[in-house]
Amino acid sequence: MTIRRPSREDLVDIGYRYHIDPTEAELDVFFELAAALLEGYDELDQYPDPVREVTPAVRIPGTRPDPEDDPLNGIVRRCSVKATGGGRGPLAGKTIGTKDTICVAGIPITCGSRLLYDYVPDIDATVVTRILKAGGHITAILNTDDFAFSGGGHTSTYGVGLNPANPKHAAGGSSCGSATAPATGQVDIALGGDQGGSVRIPAAWSGIVGLKPTHGLVPYTGIVGFDQTIDHIGPMAMTVENVALLLQAIAGKDDTCIDPRQPDKIRVPRYTEALTGKIKGMKIAVVKEGFGTPESMPAVDTAVKGAAKFLGGLGAKVKQISVPEHRKVVPIWNCVAIEGGIDSFYHGHAAYQNKGWYNTRLMSAMSRAIKTHGHDFSPTAKLGALLAHYMRERYDGVFYGRAQNQSRVLTEAYNKVFEEFDLVLMPTTPQTAHKVPPMPEEDRTAHIAQALNMVRNTAAFDLTGHPSITVPCRGVRGLPVGLMLTGAHFADATVLRAAHAFLTAK
Repeated sequence: MTIRRPSREDLVDIGYRYHIDPTEAELDVFFELAAALLEGYDELDQYPDPVREVTPAVRIPGTRPDPEDDPLNGIVRRCSVKATGGGRGPLAGKTIGTKDTICVAGIPITCGSRLLYDYVPDIDATVVTRILKAGGHITAILNTDDFAFSGGGHTSTYGVGLNPANPKHAAGGSSCGSATAPATGQVDIALGGDQGGSVRIPAAWSGIVGLKPTHGLVPYTGIVGFDQTIDHIGPMAMTVENVALLLQAIAGKDDTCIDPRQPDKIRVPRYTEALTGKIKGMKIAVVKEGFGTPESMPAVDTAVKGAAKFLGGLGAKVKQISVPEHRKVVPIWNCVAIEGGIDSFYHGHAAYQNKGWYNTRLMSAMSRAIKTHGHDFSPTAKLGALLAHYMRERYDGVFYGRAQNQSRVLTEAYNKVFEEFDLVLMPTTPQTAHKVPPMPEEDRTAHIAQALNMVRNTAAFDLTGHPSITVPCRGVRGLPVGLMLTGAHFADATVLRAAHAFLTAK
């Protein structure tokens, strides 16, 4: 079967839409040459795609649980995926849940959206391969906001992820199910994605531990992406020990293919051995600009300042500092996430001009889904798409470029802080969990407004790539409050050690 050749009308239309405007004389030549060049595409079409081997495993897709079996709406699909002859390794005996953006061969994923309703991966994400080889048992695909385009946990086509502390409130997003499943004992450990805080926000609101590792420490291959510069995947659990255990299994260079997010060399220490409970002499900076923001609840600020004082009592040297660049996070991140994320959506979650592994079936499925069911995007994603295309067409992507340049300024500001301090400290989110917002048909403005008004602190370290963890500290009116600790690039062990010491002594 040959590739369909363009007609003269196709070339005229493309020329008009992309401002090329070929002349009639040019069209006469281009029509013939385009057909000839496509003969090479015909030949390419006959080459077999390289096989990405999957770990031999028993794979049972399962179904979505009944509401009475999953009252917080955290599970999209129960499943059972376990390596053949498994049961050995550091994750033996551990049940693992994966966010509904992570490819598990033979198990449908949807990204919390109607658009990918019938997409079944034929590959395992690298993190899945590593979990299976470490003896882990994947038992659930976990709920997420629609294409992860929200921090509220309320935009999934499967419904709102409800808060384990108070089901009248949202769990937080986008990795809402990855927070509620460990919190309720449905899995031992979960994997969540984090582009603006989507591991740490739901972990903070739901009262568990969530780690966004250093950018590139954990390979992202085989996971539905957002923008490669802010894509992170990380563990979530009730304890720092389980978070460190899963990180140990999934961290390191992807030896099966290239992930453009990863540096050439990565050293992976024994994260579980870092959990000594001791932080005497550790230098911790309390970032002034992380408190008292327009979205802040004074009680949350007070709780986190109390946690900082507690760390001082454990022997850490705690000092308040100012990082003025932190005030610029929201406009920088909005531009990167909206324009970069939507560009990724409209290219099948793939970016040209890198030598990473391309999930061509996902590229096709996503592109076809947008053409046939783009109307089923959540209101937040729709608004993002409209704005991103407008900025690209009217302003040539210049603001995306300016935002990326500013993110480098922010990164350097924090790099300088880490020359003096081991960690920086601030509230994970400026407020406790939102009440479950109205559905779009009831109040579309309120529904959208609650999607991204909690990312001010978390998003900073998606832009800079520094490792960042949230642990529960004192709650407010029965709702959890998250303490966020962030360290230098690839100092994930230091971040884990401080988090473990805090929770152990708490």
